Amino acid sequence: MQNTTINPKNSIVSNKVTTTFSRTNPFQARVLQNVNLNRDGSSKETRHVALSLKGSDLSYTPGDALGILPKNDPELVASLLEEMKWDAEMAVTLNKKGDTLPLKEALTTHFEITVLTKKILLNAAEFTENTELHKLLLVENTAKLKEYCYGRYLIDLLHDFGPWRATAQDIVSILRKMTPRLYSIASSLSANPDEVHLTVGAVRYHAHGRDRKGVCSVLLAERIQEGDTLPIFIQSNKHFHLPKFVDQDIIMVGPGTGIAPFRSFIQERAATKATGRSWLFFGDQYAASDFLYQNELEQYHQNGVITRLETAFSRDSAQKVYVQHKMLEYSKELFEWLENGAYFYICGDKQRMAKDVHNAIIDVLEKEGGMTRQEAEAYLNDMQKNGRYQRDVY
Repeated sequence: MQNTTINPKNSIVSNKVTTTFSRTNPFQARVLQNVNLNRDGSSKETRHVALSLKGSDLSYTPGDALGILPKNDPELVASLLEEMKWDAEMAVTLNKKGDTLPLKEALTTHFEITVLTKKILLNAAEFTENTELHKLLLVENTAKLKEYCYGRYLIDLLHDFGPWRATAQDIVSILRKMTPRLYSIASSLSANPDEVHLTVGAVRYHAHGRDRKGVCSVLLAERIQEGDTLPIFIQSNKHFHLPKFVDQDIIMVGPGTGIAPFRSFIQERAATKATGRSWLFFGDQYAASDFLYQNELEQYHQNGVITRLETAFSRDSAQKVYVQHKMLEYSKELFEWLENGAYFYICGDKQRMAKDVHNAIIDVLEKEGGMTRQEAEAYLNDMQKNGRYQRDVY
């Protein structure tokens, strides 16, 4: 975009071209720090990644997300080429515009090879007579098809249902374009000028006879070093942000990597000297190995930036204790904060944690507010409409 500076007499003083970085034109951000936040004995690996924004003109507000354009695991790409006996250097067409790349590069940077969908299997079926695949695609086997797709890669499909009468071009033509991975930003620009931080849990598991790895999370955990660059962009999030006024109270529930945006919130509140109270609920497996950002959070607590800090480490006691249990333990105070106008935030696992925390708030409203279930749900709906109940779940 053209950026022209004009002096008071309306004459052009300077004429410089600036670049706007975005999803389609990502900024190559240098990695300043990449460390494991979990300590010895943990079954998890959570990376703290700090990136430089110098020279980008990119800015963000607490609650926004960072997009990363990842690359597929080179070992997986090599296995795929070997499985199909494909020529790594052959050119393949990427899109309707006719753009091309060598096959190996296309499989590494352009296409999703770790996600299967019904559409991919339907299109693949045109290139094989394999009866098992055609049977799997029958209407009565919808549940089995869904089960097959979950946790399997393109290489599994190609291995399981040959022989194939398809070229490499035929196969890549049915694949989806690689999508950016979005992560909640874990820093405040006010506290970290020209930097953006992430808190990313490495996804690793074994399924269907193969080790599985998160495309972007394991890229960060295993292959990105300090000094390397990553293609990034900022994704604003209008539905998850701090209150407009610094004197308003906030309650944050963010176990595990759900702490990310709340680290951003807390840093921002410290920098702006917010007068509102803040209450953080954090949880994970073990206090000794999984208390992410422990020293930093405890320091903020001592300094009064965090008014209350409640932790729940599920494996440290015979009976598992989660953040929702801590909320119920302090139900009286929690209700008082809500009645006083506090904003309530949840970040983290959508499948279980967010539902459990949502139900816990309703339980608190029923118990401490003398409400029926219906009244408690209406209370929470009103909070949501007024922007006082916000969720960043995944």
